[in-house]
Amino acid sequence: MLYRVTVKNNRIANGIRLEKGMSVEVASQSFNLLGTTQGKELVNNAFKAKYGVDIKKACADTSLCLDVVKIN
Repeated sequence: MLYRVTVKNNRIANGIRLEKGMSVEVASQSFNLLGTTQGKELVNNAFKAKYGVDIKKACADTSLCLDVVKIN
């Protein structure tokens, strides 16, 4: 399954700036992408690769900060 993960709101934490609308696409077999350690790691790696930001360090790897939509 393919998911689009998008930052919900602007956020600055631990020196990391996230802008509303930043998004990545992640392929995973998990139904709850942010509910598993492996899913969170996939999302974090995708944000690192695309934007050079560590969403885990910014404490933004939760559904409060990210919107996850299944696109496939």
